[in-house]
Amino acid sequence: MRIVVAMSGGVDSSVAAALLARDGHDVIGLSMQLYDQQQGEIRFGSCCTLDDLYDARRVARTIGIPHYIVNFERRFEDHVVADFVREYARGRTPIPCVHCNGDLKFASLVERGEGFGAESVATGHYAQVDRDPVTARCRLKRGVDGAKDQSYFLFTLTQSQLARARFPVGALDKPGVREEARRLGLAVAEKHDSQEICFVAAGEHAEFVQKRAGLPSGVVRDQDGRVLARHEGVHRFTIGQRKGLGVSSTIPLYVVGIDAESATVTVGPREALDRTTLTASRVNWISGDTPSAAIRAQARIRYRHREAAATITPEDDARVSVTFDEPQSAITPGQAVVFYDGEYVIGGGWID
Repeated sequence: MRIVVAMSGGVDSSVAAALLARDGHDVIGLSMQLYDQQQGEIRFGSCCTLDDLYDARRVARTIGIPHYIVNFERRFEDHVVADFVREYARGRTPIPCVHCNGDLKFASLVERGEGFGAESVATGHYAQVDRDPVTARCRLKRGVDGAKDQSYFLFTLTQSQLARARFPVGALDKPGVREEARRLGLAVAEKHDSQEICFVAAGEHAEFVQKRAGLPSGVVRDQDGRVLARHEGVHRFTIGQRKGLGVSSTIPLYVVGIDAESATVTVGPREALDRTTLTASRVNWISGDTPSAAIRAQARIRYRHREAAATITPEDDARVSVTFDEPQSAITPGQAVVFYDGEYVIGGGWID
């Protein structure tokens, strides 16, 4: 089978490509150039750099597969970077990795794969795909390594995308992946994992957004409306933030609300962050069908957040309301809420 593999230059995607090649598949490595690293406008993080592209090419040479670099700069700008800036300007906290994985990488790789005559697309995500024995529909399953599981980032995938998706390292844990890389003689076996947003250096997202959006200053108020301080833009805040508020208080204060239209940030005590309900839009159901009635599920409101029992009620095909059994802290607009049934992702959407 001919399979296109997205090769980032990291150990996970490198092992994914090597395992498929070892199993006898006709593997083609593709690396994405996502932004012009010569211009100096973007000070990028620790992944998707030129060094990573060189590493991907070196791994492809080691395992004996063809390797191509494809230019997705315009698509990346339109689907990921512009959305990142727009969301912060609206007082929301975006997750660019979800847009990159679902809206850009899978859709674009399937398209490019067809041009190569490939039947499947593979990545180095810690996730798994199988089929429901009753309906034969594709199911998105957690990766074996609970600490590395990336199924949360893939909730936007459709049935047609999942039908072509391969996640070769999803059945391994991270130590197992590194051991495979050593055994296969891959130069990236000990390469550190990237933890940052690829197109913004750590700690510099506010300056990045300000340069592109030119957002106004505003005020920080308490829950009674009293002005406590001024700020230099709502994009410098997120729900639940405690540090960098520019206010003094006898009790710890946290960001509990952001109104981008009035450039107002509201702060309050820790307990003011607790909520039991949220609504989410642009919902995707992995099965392809919207439930006809409310369902019970475990809902995760952030990537590193523990799932919590909740009732998910569809409002229409693309919108749901979520009611948690217990209060959740710092439910944040712009983040994803993803629904799980045991080991399987059943859907998800964007918190309003």
